[in-house]
Amino acid sequence: MPELQLLRLDHAPAVLAFERENRAYFAASIPDRGDAYFTDFAALHAERLAEQATGLCYFHVLVTDEVVGRVNLVDVEDGVAELGYRIAEKAAGKGLATDAVRQICVLAAETYGLTALHAKTTDDNTASHTVLTRTGFVTTGAIDLDGRPGTTYIRTLS
Repeated sequence: MPELQLLRLDHAPAVLAFERENRAYFAASIPDRGDAYFTDFAALHAERLAEQATGLCYFHVLVTDEVVGRVNLVDVEDGVAELGYRIAEKAAGKGLATDAVRQICVLAAETYGLTALHAKTTDDNTASHTVLTRTGFVTTGAIDLDGRPGTTYIRTLS
């Protein structure tokens, strides 16, 4: 079973490899990060760690012998954060996203003191809708995600 780990400096090479390997796969269902993300990765990774140190975000990697996923809590404010996640193409369809989201909900409540999580996904991302509903998120409305129709969700944490 993969382990959910808080992002560290030494994760950088594995995270970059994960993002490169899965770039086209991710871009099919979510907006692409763009070339600058890969060119400036070291600086961006350092920025993410600095943000995490302030408590504004919590970045996680899902690790086996390599990074197979990312699960992030961003824009933490007033006990609420935005959930984002991505699972490697070769690891998709095995329940890893569902398990990771369940784990992050527990961490969010018990470790980070959060009371609710928001999430959003494009309407054509059936797998993400399934993960969110399986893990207790409820639909809150419609949204435009970079020109694509999407849905917003919330989950209250106990």
